[in-house]
Amino acid sequence: MEQSNQHLGTERIGNLMKQYAIPCIISLLVGALYNIVDQIFIANASYLGSYGNAANTVVFPLTVVALAIAVMIGDGCCAFVSISLGKQEAGTAKHSVGSSVIMTVVSSLILTAIYLIFSDQIIAMFGGTVNAETFHHSHEYFFYISLGIPFYMFGQAMNPIIRADGDPKFAMISTLAGAVINIILDPIFIFVFRWGMMGAAVATVIGQIVTAVLAIWYLCHMKIIKPGKGHYRLSGPVCGRTLALGITSFLSQISLVAAMAAINNMLRKYGAMDAVFGQEQYAQIPMAVVGIVMKFFQIVISIVVGMAAGCIPIVGFNMGAGKKDRVKALFSKLLIAEACVGAVAFILVEFFPRQLIGIFGAANESVYYTEFAIKAFRTYLCMVIFACVNKACFIFLQAMGKAAASTALSMIREIVFGVGFALLLPIFFGLDGVLYSMPVSDILTFLVALVLIIGTYRELNKGGKTL
Repeated sequence: MEQSNQHLGTERIGNLMKQYAIPCIISLLVGALYNIVDQIFIANASYLGSYGNAANTVVFPLTVVALAIAVMIGDGCCAFVSISLGKQEAGTAKHSVGSSVIMTVVSSLILTAIYLIFSDQIIAMFGGTVNAETFHHSHEYFFYISLGIPFYMFGQAMNPIIRADGDPKFAMISTLAGAVINIILDPIFIFVFRWGMMGAAVATVIGQIVTAVLAIWYLCHMKIIKPGKGHYRLSGPVCGRTLALGITSFLSQISLVAAMAAINNMLRKYGAMDAVFGQEQYAQIPMAVVGIVMKFFQIVISIVVGMAAGCIPIVGFNMGAGKKDRVKALFSKLLIAEACVGAVAFILVEFFPRQLIGIFGAANESVYYTEFAIKAFRTYLCMVIFACVNKACFIFLQAMGKAAASTALSMIREIVFGVGFALLLPIFFGLDGVLYSMPVSDILTFLVALVLIIGTYRELNKGGKTL
């Protein structure tokens, strides 16, 4: 190998965090901007408005399904590669990269076929039948987004693998290039050509193609790992270990899909019982608003996950090398940083919700839209600090190779609490119960995470090499 990543075991932790986490944060933020930018332009197009916003909210979790599979493969490979390199097992690292590429291509083609064949049923499952206009826009947007799934998944899966190869800057640039293309084309297609939801989707897909092409180029010019032709095949043990290490990333994303399916359907059901939102012309507002709140939360979580995921190569290498003192120092700095991000987000949602909602075209909507949006921001995200710390804990345990503990914690938060409370609380509190589900889930998850955090510190205080 021409280059080495031995500096991961010697350079100052603070410097490594900056070097790896900042490009990862930017990459994830830019990736999040794909859907968010679409929604901003859609919301400010008078001929789309809240109907287009609601349609975007319906399709959003379906893109997250693709992302969940991609990050499971990519993050799992990143952790596996980093641990393997820490153990001086370069051959295993190469097999992981090759197997991950094949898994990404095959799974993306299968998912695209499923989306195109069962589009009507899938859209209905995620609340797209709230009214006819929303269904029409959802169907149009979903069709073109589905065509870009293979490019989207390949770019997202390769991003953490590129970071594991020691080039977080290229990972950032490849994602940034696609997002910039999307931002440039969105207003042209939506406002100039008036292509509506199709225009927003096509702009997104073109950007995703650019990112995928850059990822392919890098794959052919890797610096440290450099897999050969013989490594591009599926290996049972390697695939199993890669997916096991990435399962937390998958669950954290796929559970969001389950939660949003539950939330969207609860919004549709209990919104119909509301005196205002039970009216046909306002029926789409709760779904549109909660979708916007989730987009803001996605920005926050992109920063949180970026900091934690950016540290995966550092954690994996030092765990593989048995340098637990460095892992402990990194864990402490990460938890503090994540709590600070959560604190800033809390101030924004509690004191500036009107300004946040204004970005998404509130000026074109009724007073009911604005009032519900302010309540949604302040209620749904009131425990965002705990949400940030919880997410960091999921990913750090994953990076340490603790797939079981990480998976269990993620399952508790996203499925047991996230979906459970989204279905349960509206029975007692109606539409407000949907908003209460998020903070209640985050509080309870933090209590569980605290036990794991204490246990992790105890383990890292012990000597010896952890395999």
